[in-house]
Amino acid sequence: MTLRQNISTSTSRLALSAALLAASLSASGQGKTFAIEKDSVPLFNGFSVAINVSGPVVRALGDYGEYEAALRLNLHDQYFPVVEVGYGDSEHDDEVTGLYYKARAPYFRAGCDLNILKKKHGPNRLYAGLRYAFTAYKVDIARPTFDDPVWQWPTGFAISGESCNQHWAEVVLGLQTKIAGPVHLGWSVRYKMRLAHKDSSAGNTWYVPGYGKYGGTRIGADFNVVIDI
Repeated sequence: MTLRQNISTSTSRLALSAALLAASLSASGQGKTFAIEKDSVPLFNGFSVAINVSGPVVRALGDYGEYEAALRLNLHDQYFPVVEVGYGDSEHDDEVTGLYYKARAPYFRAGCDLNILKKKHGPNRLYAGLRYAFTAYKVDIARPTFDDPVWQWPTGFAISGESCNQHWAEVVLGLQTKIAGPVHLGWSVRYKMRLAHKDSSAGNTWYVPGYGKYGGTRIGADFNVVIDI
């Protein structure tokens, strides 16, 4: 058998094998549709409201606390734009300095959370997020009358209703666990970084509404009841 005959015979066998394979796949695939499964969860998948239940407890047990609620959009169970609105309240007598502080005002936060669980469409969520926050508040600071240690005459000072403000950013890590139906319980930890601020003429204000005790950075935590709608 010549070389040309060998090539012709091999080509014929390959063609026959390909034809048999195609016929087999066609027979086994009858009545079946092969398609890429699409995600059925829509982009806008509702929203939720949350109430911070830890803030009032902290206020009842101490010198400051917050009353706060949040509105959160659900985009595909992955992205959660959020707006948080609250009211901070404080009244404190410093035992060391003898100064009295009082500050009460609303505060606002806006940002977005990212669901970082692999199964993002499940009932529970683990998220990380960022916030921009702002408050404008009025502060009262007073020092009760005392005898000047040098001149021995009564002295003291008081300011009332002086305007202050603060801008800050927050890095948030949180968890939401489904309890029943649309009700979730949520926990979060926040690292707060002051961006800009205006203090009173008498110095710092001990407490900044929504931020917490005065300082350049601060770590906070809260506990929420969340209802999906």
